[in-house]
Amino acid sequence: MPINNVDKQTAKGLLTLKARIKAAKIPPSSLDQSIILATWNVREFGKKRRLKPSLAYITEILRQFDVIALVELRDTLGDLAEVLHMLGEGWKVVYSSYLTDSGGNHERVAYIYDERAVKFTGLACWAEPPRFPKKRGTVNEYLPTETWWRNPYMASFKAGSFDFVLMGVHTRWSKDIKTRVKELQRLADWVEDRRQEPGFEDQDIIVIGDFNIPSLKDATYKAISSHGLSMPKALAGITGSNLEQNKRYDQILHYPAVTRSFTGHGGVVDFYAGDHKRLFPGKMTRDAFTYQLSDHLPLWIEVDTDTEEEQLDGIIHA
Repeated sequence: MPINNVDKQTAKGLLTLKARIKAAKIPPSSLDQSIILATWNVREFGKKRRLKPSLAYITEILRQFDVIALVELRDTLGDLAEVLHMLGEGWKVVYSSYLTDSGGNHERVAYIYDERAVKFTGLACWAEPPRFPKKRGTVNEYLPTETWWRNPYMASFKAGSFDFVLMGVHTRWSKDIKTRVKELQRLADWVEDRRQEPGFEDQDIIVIGDFNIPSLKDATYKAISSHGLSMPKALAGITGSNLEQNKRYDQILHYPAVTRSFTGHGGVVDFYAGDHKRLFPGKMTRDAFTYQLSDHLPLWIEVDTDTEEEQLDGIIHA
């Protein structure tokens, strides 16, 4: 990240942030061998312009990874453009459109990726809910009976010999747990049906983002995992991805029998560490801090992208 325009206070903050990032023990990625995949809900990113130090901190966090599913990106993209500029040459983005109603909340899902390690391979679309025929006069119209609170967004990538599809989600928040369970069950059903379609791009579907799941023992997690989606073993010990690290809102999910490329390295990046004042000295409150960085921590995992032996074994045992 260019540091020639960083002031003294931001420089101090960046040194603090670097130490907190180092504590996460993220292994370096290796070309054609491994990448670091992450998801991060950056609170209302783009709703209001952030402070320059905030953009520098966000950039420093993002550059630890090779591909990031960015959740809660808003309709205004000025801050995203600034972050991409600070990330530098080779960093790219593909992002969704947004819905303008209060459920859609003007939110997008974006994938930010380092093109030196990860290639976008062409698929980029909303996941459309199932449609069913409905008679209108003499014509059948195909209409969904239910919709998503915010549309999941899919994109396809390749790293080394590993092709995969990311499905980024920010599912419904509601105090009524039944409505959250219902949407997560529909999402699990949709992914299961789609992965069995012979024409679908790839069986390696990784469902990623903010699921508003408070606990792995909760009915919400049971719903999303009902057809076999589960977290990689490296993330099983994570207690939470909120600042207090006691809620499992964010997830990286896969089908273990299909996607076997996750290594034993994964975790969260605790940029907060119980103290926001070392990043923003002065009168900034903790709540205001969450609108400058976030109220969610990035969740990450290392992916083995040298899968040729696995593919050859699959051909033999097909």
